[in-house]
Amino acid sequence: QVQLVESGGGLVQPGGSLRLSCAASGSIFAIYNIGWYRQAPGKERELVARMPSGGGTNYADSIKGRFTISRDNAKNTVYLQMNDLKPEDTAVYYCNARIFTVTGTTDYWGQGTQVTVSS
Repeated sequence: QVQLVESGGGLVQPGGSLRLSCAASGSIFAIYNIGWYRQAPGKERELVARMPSGGGTNYADSIKGRFTISRDNAKNTVYLQMNDLKPEDTAVYYCNARIFTVTGTTDYWGQGTQVTVSS
């Protein structure tokens, strides 16, 4: 069984910072294309930041220069450092990863963590 567990969400004032974590557990051979998405009320789920298996990073234009995605392979964990948060960043944030196991390769989603930016 593979599971993605997110943490780090919460309430923060505009201009503040949060660091989201997503740890993968289970019988994992490899993790590919790991990233973060978010969904605000009434809106479609959208890409925030992603690390493709081919290398490099992809960021949404709205967060470039403010958010940074990183990973710790030893801990099977991906992070999203969020700085200079704005009210429009308020959303449920989900981590997503393509994971190779004994049964093949499957996309997994975390349960989501709420980020609320408000004064």
